[in-house]
Amino acid sequence: MKLVLRDITKRFGSLVANDRISLEVLPGEVHCLLGENGAGKSTLMNVLYGLYRADEGEIVLDDVVQHFSGPGDAMAAGIGMVHQHFMLIPVFTVTENVMLGNEATGFAGTLDLDAARERVREISSRFGFHVDPDAIVEDLPVGVQQRVEIIKALSRDAEVLVFDEPTAVLTPQETDELMDIMRQLKEAGKAIVFITHKLREVRAVADRITVIRRGAVVGEAEPTATNAELAALMVGRPVELTVHKDAPQLGDDALVVRDLRVVDALGQVHLDGISFTIKAGEVLAVAGVQGNGQTQLTEALLGLQDHVEGSITLDGKELVGRSVRKVLDAGVGFIPEDRQTDGLVGSFSIAENLMLNRSFRSPFVRRGALRRDALETFAEQKLQDYDVRAPDIHTHAGKLSGGNQQKVVVARELSRDLRLLVAAQPTRGVDVGSIEFIHKQVIATRDSGIPVLVVSTELDEVVALADRIMVLYRGQVVGIVPGDTPRETLGLMMTGERPKDVVA
Repeated sequence: MKLVLRDITKRFGSLVANDRISLEVLPGEVHCLLGENGAGKSTLMNVLYGLYRADEGEIVLDDVVQHFSGPGDAMAAGIGMVHQHFMLIPVFTVTENVMLGNEATGFAGTLDLDAARERVREISSRFGFHVDPDAIVEDLPVGVQQRVEIIKALSRDAEVLVFDEPTAVLTPQETDELMDIMRQLKEAGKAIVFITHKLREVRAVADRITVIRRGAVVGEAEPTATNAELAALMVGRPVELTVHKDAPQLGDDALVVRDLRVVDALGQVHLDGISFTIKAGEVLAVAGVQGNGQTQLTEALLGLQDHVEGSITLDGKELVGRSVRKVLDAGVGFIPEDRQTDGLVGSFSIAENLMLNRSFRSPFVRRGALRRDALETFAEQKLQDYDVRAPDIHTHAGKLSGGNQQKVVVARELSRDLRLLVAAQPTRGVDVGSIEFIHKQVIATRDSGIPVLVVSTELDEVVALADRIMVLYRGQVVGIVPGDTPRETLGLMMTGERPKDVVA
């Protein structure tokens, strides 16, 4: 089935999310839609899938113009979508999930589970998925759950398959397996739209590449294009993709964590007795699939977790039991994983956000009164130093792009007198140019002798920044390895497997 999108335009108020986008996807082809988060890729695919209705433009399948009023119409026309966040019911079996919303019935209207089970087996066998139709979804590895999503789409005779950021929660090995699956689907004649912002994956599997920036198509590229060429198309200027860093100048042990255990209010153990040390002037990066205790680790370090056991010392001083303010006063800088929820107040100005964690002290406050001149001078300087693109310091933070919001958070945290920097997903949702800038700031912080803990689900980022890498799996440390450890080894560790030469 041939898919053509003609001049698709989608607006949300004054925001033009898609601006006259056109592309063509042929049967037996992987067409990659490349662009940064917020570029408009997912909005376009939601239009294709019937979740949004385009304000202008046409969707054409095999020369027939389509009018979708919802996802049901899109699926009936032969379009299937594999979402970034799986649309599966964890306590249902594979078969039950596959037939959900498309229930086959037998005699007297009863569900025909046998027919559905056989359909799962047939698709699984044809594409080598190796999925048990009777397995409970929550018991399956993430990579296998994704195969269930693909089987679900194929069971409805999808001829056009959309993969929306499909590798976000996969290990490197699972990502490679997905690439193989996409090649098999391509050989079976499926038309595949692959949405991503990861250059490595684009070059591995794409037949054609369309690049979107700020809601519009800015160019097309061949898979033979270099990463630098693709990145330049994405951001509109040349970008340095390699993190340049000298060997670390290590000092004494600075952050020492011993037997750290975090339990939530329901009794679920998120961290189970982990221990590690970071020296002054070192970056320790935490790798692992999201949901293996990384969030609880950063929150425990900041005093944001209520049920913490064990010890966390910074320069010999215990942090466990201290309030968040006292932890910050001890010199801990924190770049949170969700800048909009935990890093900024969107209705506050840039200047006000830059003083959030020291709004009660000099130089911004004297005798209980705000010194606006000091704040404005400081804010103007930080806008310049950190290349924050905004009309002025009085602009509300909520009106900035994701990359500029992140720069405000980074500027605030790095302008303090730090003894430790905790950076959780420091470049999530920012463009390649901002990633380049933030990585340089992290390395500059390390080179100034400050210990840095980086938590990232982007393995390329972990490898680029780390002097050592700690891998977490289900709340435990699988091992701590050098920063140049091969990706294949790290991928195995992210599944909980500890290679023989790795010590926990």
